[in-house]
Amino acid sequence: MAMTHAVGHIIFETQLGFMGLAWSSAGLTRLCLPQSSREAVERRLLRLDDIAGPDSETPPQWVADLIAAIRAYAQGETVDFSDVPVDLAGVDDFRLAIYDAARKLAFGETVTYGELASRAGHTGLARETGAALGANPVPLVIPCHRILAAGGKIGGFSAPGGSATKEKMLGLEGVRVGPPPAAQASFGF
Repeated sequence: MAMTHAVGHIIFETQLGFMGLAWSSAGLTRLCLPQSSREAVERRLLRLDDIAGPDSETPPQWVADLIAAIRAYAQGETVDFSDVPVDLAGVDDFRLAIYDAARKLAFGETVTYGELASRAGHTGLARETGAALGANPVPLVIPCHRILAAGGKIGGFSAPGGSATKEKMLGLEGVRVGPPPAAQASFGF
């Protein structure tokens, strides 16, 4: 499986914590969701990608624009990442179909793993869809946090912080997951 090597990477701070990304000449290759320290993100980027050396000095303009958009997202602003170029060299056709279907979800829109599988042309493959999303190299840009388990449950999330991170990201988009607050659950009639 031919993988494209990153030509640059950068770590930056947001309202949610430190994040990192890597890119090739074709697009974004890796995005690391928030962690509490620059060092933790650096270790994660180095472990996940063929990256060496310090942050890249001058990222391309689209990377600078993406960082500004991610910072805006972290502050609760509505952001559309669907035009960000991604480099998914070496990713199999099934995952490409799942990622493409996920990228079509709008800010605050959620679907179940089964529904996403159907939208991608792979009806009945909810579990495999979950596995594909667990291997997503560019979360947020490919918004795997918007995919829920059956019954609207939060489901898993492979990023640091797990399902709590997923729930926080959905909260930024105005999505509440789980039962309604006790005061609204029943009037007792």
